[in-house]
Amino acid sequence: MKIATWNVNSIRTRLEQVTNWLQENPVDVLCLQETKVVDELFPIAPFETLGYQAYISGQKSYNGVALISRQPLTEVSQGFAPILGENIAGNFDEQKRVITGVIGDIRVVNLYVPNGSAVASEKYEYKLKWLIVLREYLQNLLGKTPSNLCICGDFNVALEDIDIHNPKGRETKIMATDLERQALQTVLELGLIDVFRKFTSEGGHYSWWDYRTGGFKGNRGWRIDHIYLTPGLSDRATNSTIDTAPRKLTQPSDHAPVIVTLE
Repeated sequence: MKIATWNVNSIRTRLEQVTNWLQENPVDVLCLQETKVVDELFPIAPFETLGYQAYISGQKSYNGVALISRQPLTEVSQGFAPILGENIAGNFDEQKRVITGVIGDIRVVNLYVPNGSAVASEKYEYKLKWLIVLREYLQNLLGKTPSNLCICGDFNVALEDIDIHNPKGRETKIMATDLERQALQTVLELGLIDVFRKFTSEGGHYSWWDYRTGGFKGNRGWRIDHIYLTPGLSDRATNSTIDTAPRKLTQPSDHAPVIVTLE
């Protein structure tokens, strides 16, 4: 089985790129982030033509997540509230950032973690609180069947210095501060494994390159798109890669797909 994650930065803008990629890389589940479209306008038909089903949670112009699956998914839910309840989820579901579904014996969780905007800003504090709620959400899912979790998405956190082309001064840069890293590490302490690092230990491999600085041309990137697996599922992983080919296209997303292959 192959599962991929890709922040497409507007599904309607990149629709042809995404469908072409799926034809060339027929993964079983594709997790999309930043779809940026309300549910009723999501372009479902092109995916159905390719033999996929779409499960979506979107909003106008911002955020939005979707699961594109070859097989029907079960136990599909959007947001934190179906798992944690309204009291704990609070207002965190107003932004569409979470969707999950089960395929076989694997529960796929697709996330778009808040960016945080700027260090010490309100959005930064929101991001840190969001990650606290995420930990409780995942801890709850671990107590359900199936407990094999594949957690995919744009985490907007470079967990280690080797995940940044130039980590100098990263303590003051959004997506690399100590507090963000600690918040994500607390989530991973549930027993989650970064599957890309299982197969690739060296730096220089990134999933996001800033448009504004022409980062892709010089491979001045960040690895912020991750796939985390529970231990038993990690044992079944045979490969994990970042596909930079879509980033070379005209008007691409600023992110590249990340793929895991499971036995």
